[in-house]
Amino acid sequence: MSIIKRVAVSVGDLNGIGIEIILRNHWHVKKLIDPIYCINKEMLNRASKRLNIDIPDDFKVSEPKCKDFKIKAGKISKKSGIYSYASFKQAVKLAKNREVDAVCTLPIHKKAWELAGIKYKGHTDALRDFFSAEAIMMLGCQEMFVALYTEHIPLRDVSSSVNKTDLTRFLIDFYNNVKPKEQVAVLGLNPHAGDDGVLGDEEIIIQKSIDKAHKILNLKENIYTKPIVPDIAFIPQVRVKFKYYIAMYHDQGLAPLKALYFDEGINVSLNLPILRTSVDHGTAFDIAYKSMQPKSNSYINAIKYIVNHTN
Repeated sequence: MSIIKRVAVSVGDLNGIGIEIILRNHWHVKKLIDPIYCINKEMLNRASKRLNIDIPDDFKVSEPKCKDFKIKAGKISKKSGIYSYASFKQAVKLAKNREVDAVCTLPIHKKAWELAGIKYKGHTDALRDFFSAEAIMMLGCQEMFVALYTEHIPLRDVSSSVNKTDLTRFLIDFYNNVKPKEQVAVLGLNPHAGDDGVLGDEEIIIQKSIDKAHKILNLKENIYTKPIVPDIAFIPQVRVKFKYYIAMYHDQGLAPLKALYFDEGINVSLNLPILRTSVDHGTAFDIAYKSMQPKSNSYINAIKYIVNHTN
């Protein structure tokens, strides 16, 4: 009989859809894990009343150290940014103290964090700092996962970020965390993967990084492909060969992933001493508190990933 995992759930931006997803799915989630929600009772009551959703009797909370504020549905707010960050830190604290087995996060708003004076662009940036570790952002679902070599940086900075030292380390860390049983598709950066240098030479660096990673990993068979032409990497004939992809930049990997699996996708932070998953969607301010019942596939899948990937 499997042991029920204890999971800290940070509530995200309370002006968005996160708390509604949590309340509507508590009955389902309780069948999978023992959740502890990082929210105080007053803010929980305010959200419950606005949504007209009762708070379950067995709804456990761990209160973040943060002032209450007035919920403003669908609005970017400094106060909601402060609260979502406090909720996230409380969840991480529980994981660090081994009071929970993993962390699941609901969506924050990056601009709200900026207004709140928070220096991080998102959860993954913060986790790198909290644990002094090179966290890897991987998104996807059971059918396909995409890991991002670079994440939330301007497109103009991607090319200069492709260097042998960092990419080699990334490839080694990814393998050691995922232990893929099948070959992993590595995308080139340029159109046509550079066409042998005609359209760019970053693929030479990518290939050298792959070769060095293979040498250090000392595997019987090479786990990473040569740089694949990006514009054909996600066509059906290619997708059947791979479960895992590594993209050089954010939209290169996430545009096709979300086109194919937007509702099912999750976000997983690899290469950390704790397991953290998240929904792969935003705060959806346009439908927050409007009784439109946001889809919950991503949240449920994020919880299921924890169930299947913790000891």
